[in-house]
Amino acid sequence: MSRLRLTLACGAYDLLRPLIDGEVAPAGIDLNVVTMASPERHGRMLRHEEFDVCELSLIAYLVARDQGKTFQAIPAFPHRRFRHGYMVKRMNCGIEKPADLNGKRVGLDTLQNSAGLWMRGTLQDYYGVDLKSIEWWCQEEEDIPFEPAKWMKVRRVARGKNIDQMLLDGELEGALYPETLPSIRKGSPKVGLLFPNPKEAEIDCYKKSGLFPIMHTVVIKDEILRSNPWAAVSLMQALQRAKDACYERMKDPRNFALVWVKELMQEQETIFGPDPWPYNLEDNRKALEAAVRWEHEQGMIRNKPKIEDLFFPPSLQEIQSYV
Repeated sequence: MSRLRLTLACGAYDLLRPLIDGEVAPAGIDLNVVTMASPERHGRMLRHEEFDVCELSLIAYLVARDQGKTFQAIPAFPHRRFRHGYMVKRMNCGIEKPADLNGKRVGLDTLQNSAGLWMRGTLQDYYGVDLKSIEWWCQEEEDIPFEPAKWMKVRRVARGKNIDQMLLDGELEGALYPETLPSIRKGSPKVGLLFPNPKEAEIDCYKKSGLFPIMHTVVIKDEILRSNPWAAVSLMQALQRAKDACYERMKDPRNFALVWVKELMQEQETIFGPDPWPYNLEDNRKALEAAVRWEHEQGMIRNKPKIEDLFFPPSLQEIQSYV
């Protein structure tokens, strides 16, 4: 039987490193792994479907699926991140708590990125923020065009301007941005974090909600799944083995340039249990349901799919029945 040759585009994460380095290989597949940053990788897959397999924004995947793009996800989620530390306010403009964003002007990168959706949804569900009252300013064009919900007041940043400078110049009161803004990195006194102690707020929110935000999933082109449905199982198994190898490596503090790595690992396990990054459907159902609900409310997807329908059958028995 000839081996299947596939290209995987992904980030250079520790969870994926065993796969990238060839320590772990998917059965029956010769995998060419290409690492690149998220914006380029996502844009190339969403606009041109350049890769056989791709780590992709979960939120953009849901939009792409809703519009009939020809790839499907498997329930692997190699990148998750809390986002309280990426919510920014302009100082001395009356914002003391999250609900003070109501009626204000808030900058975004795009509506369609995972970070922005999780921040908006979290603020709405847990901090009393009325998304309908806010004027949203988007800096970049959407990778996949869509019509936002009619209740969303969406504006485009003028050519030559950017969210960070608009915040400093008093043209915005807040920003929910996927990366740390330059003004925050430089310690500008004109801006500050909406949550002064993000980690404390994130732990508290997790304990109340049970949600560890999913940023990315893994998608496979339909043409590959039609002719080689077993490849979904092989890739899922390889991704899980890579994660297991990463966890094994994390047991040795020599592998980290961190002073209190043992204590950090103990704290993480106390809060999340032994596997904060589960690759399956059931352990992620609550987070996936939240993402689908928010996207539907905000007009990014026309239909509200069942969670089971979002992913290609992940088990060998289901694959065999699929064939």
